[in-house]
Amino acid sequence: MALPTGKMKLAVLTSGGDSAGMNAVVRAIVKIGILRGCETWIVREGYEGLVKGNTQAHAIHADLPTVATAPKRAHGGVSTNLIQNLRFGDGDLLRDGTGDHHHGRTLKGHYIVRVGWDDVRGWFAEGGTLIGTARSATFRTPEGRLSAAHNLIKEGIDALAVCGGDGSLTGADVFRSEWPSLVSQLLAQGKITEEQAQKHGHLKIVGLVGSIDNDMSMTDLTIGAPTALHRICEAIDNINSTATSHSRAFVLEVMGRHCGWLALLAGVSSGADFIFIPERPPETVPGRTWEDEMCEAIQRVSQSPFDISYYFKPPSQHRQAGKRKTIVIVAEGAHDADLKPIRAEYVKDVLSERLGLDTRVTTLGHTQRGGRPCAFDRILPTLQGEEAVKALLEATPDTPSYMIGVRENKITRVPLMEAVAMTRAVADAIAAKDFTKAMSMRDPEFYQSLEGFVATSTLFTEKQLPHHRRMRVAIMHMGAPAGGMNAATRAAVRYCIKQGHRPLAVHNGFRGLLDDNIHELSWLGVDSWTSRGGSELGTNRTLPDVDLGAVAARFQEHNFHALMLIGGFEAFNALLILEEGRKHYPAFHIPMTHLPATISNNVPMTEYSLGSDTSLNALVDACDSIKQSASASRNRVFVVETQGGKCGYLATMGALATGASIVYTPEEGMNLDTLRRDVKFLNIRYGLDAKGKSEGRLVIRNECSSTVYTTDVITKMFKEEGGNLFDARSASLGHTLQGGIPSPMDRARAARLSLRCMAFLEEHHDALQRQDGKVKQAPPESAAVITIQKSALEWVPVQEMLQHADMKNRRGNTAWWKEIKDLTEALAGRPDLL
Repeated sequence: MALPTGKMKLAVLTSGGDSAGMNAVVRAIVKIGILRGCETWIVREGYEGLVKGNTQAHAIHADLPTVATAPKRAHGGVSTNLIQNLRFGDGDLLRDGTGDHHHGRTLKGHYIVRVGWDDVRGWFAEGGTLIGTARSATFRTPEGRLSAAHNLIKEGIDALAVCGGDGSLTGADVFRSEWPSLVSQLLAQGKITEEQAQKHGHLKIVGLVGSIDNDMSMTDLTIGAPTALHRICEAIDNINSTATSHSRAFVLEVMGRHCGWLALLAGVSSGADFIFIPERPPETVPGRTWEDEMCEAIQRVSQSPFDISYYFKPPSQHRQAGKRKTIVIVAEGAHDADLKPIRAEYVKDVLSERLGLDTRVTTLGHTQRGGRPCAFDRILPTLQGEEAVKALLEATPDTPSYMIGVRENKITRVPLMEAVAMTRAVADAIAAKDFTKAMSMRDPEFYQSLEGFVATSTLFTEKQLPHHRRMRVAIMHMGAPAGGMNAATRAAVRYCIKQGHRPLAVHNGFRGLLDDNIHELSWLGVDSWTSRGGSELGTNRTLPDVDLGAVAARFQEHNFHALMLIGGFEAFNALLILEEGRKHYPAFHIPMTHLPATISNNVPMTEYSLGSDTSLNALVDACDSIKQSASASRNRVFVVETQGGKCGYLATMGALATGASIVYTPEEGMNLDTLRRDVKFLNIRYGLDAKGKSEGRLVIRNECSSTVYTTDVITKMFKEEGGNLFDARSASLGHTLQGGIPSPMDRARAARLSLRCMAFLEEHHDALQRQDGKVKQAPPESAAVITIQKSALEWVPVQEMLQHADMKNRRGNTAWWKEIKDLTEALAGRPDLL
């Protein structure tokens, strides 16, 4: 991996509230910084530590190999920067929380600490922030920022990466804008020399957003928000069972002072009945309160169509329809239209006193912040950390301070203060009761998720479409099961019922269709499907060309107006066969869509498939346990085999999320030379470990990487060649990666993408209805796959997608994640040590 280098001294600090993924940011910035030729430092206790600086002498125990003993690279040179920044002795103090211990080695009085490669190993799997965080009143004063500037200059640091919320990032930008005047003051006071003043005339700043509320504008996700959502959904999944058992109502309070993202996504992901968020308070009609509307929504039948602007009061008959539970989620910053706070306890009283429901309140509190980061809160911070180092190396006095964000699947840079200004504008709009403006300033996914919650939580008593626009929609699962399949089906079914369509479940794929295993799904029947893994409809790999004529006959017999396929490469292949079959069978001249759902993430042209996030989390959980065992043995390598077919996505992203040392994929394959180099790398790496403190290491191997060099062969080879340095074991994760409860991300995206698919089917059905004559001709673009490409959702006609597909190997022609594999190996030090 070609990495530009820079002679920069880089410090990273975490500030404000802690969030899962902060340690992954620190680890990534430190390692990427070292790879690019930088010195790397951490600042303990956020801005407070920056103000305090280093007041006591602190010896660096570098424990570095000399040039004579350093391993020689393959081309004969010496790997200098990684070796010379291997470790500086304080990693264990930081990780164990013993930095302020009074006896022995201590960091007491030392807040700006140099760290090396091994000092941050294993950090990404830890929750919170190991370097500490604090809200500093002192840094808000000019005197505090002057001290902070002096402390940085004393250590020679000229670049600062800050991970925190909008307040922390604003403080960083203010610090940068004042920097020239601060340097001038320090020079005038004689605290720095003329040479230091000239050398440190410009401070480079970059911001990364660490916030569980996901409340920063101009980015889809903030670091820590996905893990917090995991904690909330885990709690609701557990509550659902007891709520159903006792036919109870539960009111949950979640975090989100100015942003309702957690409440909204938890509502979508857990199948909640109602939510209260700051951006869209419950509105009322004259003579009625929101309490009246909420109670009517839960218990009685409304005769008027539902207006989406009143999402909080669906004209529902949930209890009369047979629901045994009610889940209401309240964001801590929720309020009514007059900004009067809405508290969970009050909502509980309303449900108990007015409706007689046995109601309980659960306040999740700080459990939402804690625990191990989920897979995405390891991957995203790592990719953002890499981009942060790039931004610092490219920074000039004329470039703005950047915030590193993400749009769909693309890491972005945006001017930091523009993002902060928009974030604060949302809060100002809420304070001014301009809720329409507040909603408009949230990202598009936020509003789409709100629409999705409305569509999937509401039991309408009047259909939204006239009879001539209604459809009979066939829904089918294909290929291997994947997390999110059932959530997508639930969203489609409830949308169909709202609009007046008839959702027809085709059980067991095309074999089930030929066996006439079809029935209509109901609103209540899919109520609990959101959190169910696997495939409730049943799935297999049979393609329609097993008997295309009979398939067409079934389409005609059941008068299908539209088809929604949910699955992996088989579903794409099936859609292609059906589209080509239009030449011979009029029954296929209907709109058809494919929603990718496969743990392999091997559907061409899309960067995301339902189920891949659930599978990654299963892989991370397994590998964390395996690595713990490996580390306990001090010198053990585990070769972990994953599924994925002939697509290396799962192995690659899993390797990045678990800190694996080596990853094998089908796209690159392996040969004897590869294995010889990998054995050499492991010997070098274990030889560099501190005596008695070797780390357990992982090698991730995709199941189809090689037919010759199997997991067993590789394990035996490593065990033989490791000698006295390391041992080797193997573990095959197998079908454990397909099962389990779907992740919140897979659930939320399932609902969002499913509803987009339904809108697509409606649009093309309406277009067909407008055609003259009895024989309808569906255009090629009416058979399409919904994809995520970089920062946008794109519809790709299935014939166009064929041009980008490797049909033999069942994957796309290009692997967009190829660079991530390079990054994974770079973070293990492999290219630098060989």
